[in-house]
Amino acid sequence: MRERLVKILSALAVVCLIVIIRLAYLQLITDKYALNAANVSIKAQYDIPERGILFDRNGRILVGNQKSYEIQVTPVLLSKKFDSIGFCRLMGIPLGDYSAKMSEIRAFIKTKKTAKLLPYTFIKNLSREDVARIQEILFKYPAFSINQRPQRKYEIATSGSLLGYTNEVSKKEIAKDSTYYIEGDLIGKAGIEKSYEKELRGTKGIHYIQKDIKGRDLGPYKNGELDVDKISGKDLTLTVDYELQDMAARMLAGKRGAIVALDPKTGEILALASGPDIDPNLYTGEGKTKNITLLNQDRFNQPTLDRALQGEYPPGSTFKLLTALAGLQMGVMTDKTIFPCGGGFNYKGLRIAGHGGADPLIPAIQVSSNCYFSHAYLAILGKYPGNPSKGVDEWYKIMKSFGLGSYMNNDLAVGAKGKIPDGAFYEKVHKKKDWNPLERAVFNGMGQGDIMITPIQLANYTAAIANRGWYITPHIVKYIEGKPNPDKRFRVKHKTLVDPKYFEPVLQGMAKVVDNGTAASLKTKDFSQLAKTGTAQVPQGKDNSIFVLIAPAEDPKIVVVSIMEHAGLGATWAGPACTLIAEKYLTGEIKRTGLYTKMLNSSFFPEYKRQYLEKIQKSTSIQQKLVAADSLRKIQILDSLTQFIKPPLGSIQSQNPTSRP
Repeated sequence: MRERLVKILSALAVVCLIVIIRLAYLQLITDKYALNAANVSIKAQYDIPERGILFDRNGRILVGNQKSYEIQVTPVLLSKKFDSIGFCRLMGIPLGDYSAKMSEIRAFIKTKKTAKLLPYTFIKNLSREDVARIQEILFKYPAFSINQRPQRKYEIATSGSLLGYTNEVSKKEIAKDSTYYIEGDLIGKAGIEKSYEKELRGTKGIHYIQKDIKGRDLGPYKNGELDVDKISGKDLTLTVDYELQDMAARMLAGKRGAIVALDPKTGEILALASGPDIDPNLYTGEGKTKNITLLNQDRFNQPTLDRALQGEYPPGSTFKLLTALAGLQMGVMTDKTIFPCGGGFNYKGLRIAGHGGADPLIPAIQVSSNCYFSHAYLAILGKYPGNPSKGVDEWYKIMKSFGLGSYMNNDLAVGAKGKIPDGAFYEKVHKKKDWNPLERAVFNGMGQGDIMITPIQLANYTAAIANRGWYITPHIVKYIEGKPNPDKRFRVKHKTLVDPKYFEPVLQGMAKVVDNGTAASLKTKDFSQLAKTGTAQVPQGKDNSIFVLIAPAEDPKIVVVSIMEHAGLGATWAGPACTLIAEKYLTGEIKRTGLYTKMLNSSFFPEYKRQYLEKIQKSTSIQQKLVAADSLRKIQILDSLTQFIKPPLGSIQSQNPTSRP
């Protein structure tokens, strides 16, 4: 019995010892209990860091920071006799707005016991003048305080789609990363601000303040020993050359479409412009919220749609280059093959109009023969007699190896996959395995039919052609905090399924396009060019203008592509944009100023408006007509937001032209 008592007492002693040691640890060694339990005497105050600065590849600041002010409220400090009318009069806000915001805050407080101790953003984006006016009177309302928060400052007036913007974090975004974000924080919502949010946001500083039961400050907890200093966000150097980017954005004024420029050897994006462009200064200041709302509501121009990354288009005749490469690789043709052409494609009752006679590959590229490339694609589909799906699937794999039909796994915030059909697609459409290629699929050979690509994909497959069969994934950030972007994705050479030897006749054909083919008007003595024009038919109106360019021909340093919606011929509109970008990059200046002036002063807005009015007239439901009519009324307001004053030519030319490697 005595032995049993000793064992029980010993066990109790051990338990007591463990409890004593644990209490000592909690009270003397760690502050976890004090800081994390529901202890109302300690409050964490956050010090918001400045976001990282964005530079272009030449060191020019594109986006920096400036001071912004806001009014915060700490609910626990609100007295029952709070003078809400006097406060609203001081702030210059309606009483209804005050009541609505307080109701929103109270609803949130109910979800967490200690939430009433936290400060909540009440009024955002105050000017210095507003702060100066209210700060001497605000002491009458101790529940409210002025808080300083960094805000973006844009040093440029174009490229809003590329850069993106920050805005208040949503509840869904808080839920995804509740360890960092709290109500009122800013987060990247679009563009580079979104895709590199974690690098740009920095680390918050934390200051622990002792509070009494009424929420009044008693001073820093433990004399600030546990405080954490803020760390500013990391600076990013983009791959973009802003002079090229600015040129591209301005040439897209009054147009819908995109211009993309790449360094084919590195995959670095030199320009990524979407039209209509957005002045990023609309994303800051007192009118920020209103401007973002207006831009998002613009159903006519859709300026927030990044057409360079999200626009899906038929590639038109530029796709004939890939049709040729696939046909050569699959062994259904050679560069000497001649198809029966005479003013167009005529086969078993199907006629496709076009230029060119019975020519081999190089002249067919030169004149952009619809007939030749329709026959070439028909040969691809017929490689396995009685089984067109097998031919399509082999072609499909080749197309995928050029980065088509996928998001490309890049560092951009948004994107679209485009469309490359396989055998299963046609079997589903025709509801049988032995389907007839002439009913639909044959149009793929000339870049119409069921093919859809994005401008960034168009630039990427042109880069693969320039490199004779390989590409590096296009990317937008060159350096992070002065060090090369560590992302291994952007150092891998992706090889296409086409043998390098087959690129030579295709490149020769592209040279002929500029020498005396469909792009002869864009030839210049200053540098050599390889190109392909494209004019894609679309159901809504005039054809889309498309162009791809490689320069210089002997050692490609830049690839430029452009798509301009409902503009017409590729060599007339998209072509000049591409050759001028190449000219600026390779020579350091714009020499063909007349061509540049033409691009700056042209607009297809009347065509877009005509199409929109036609759409309203064809609307069947009253609701559709009301929505469309409302959008039309907003066009002039929104157009003034998305356009900008074009500068004199000299202001964007290099004062000291330099050649680039």
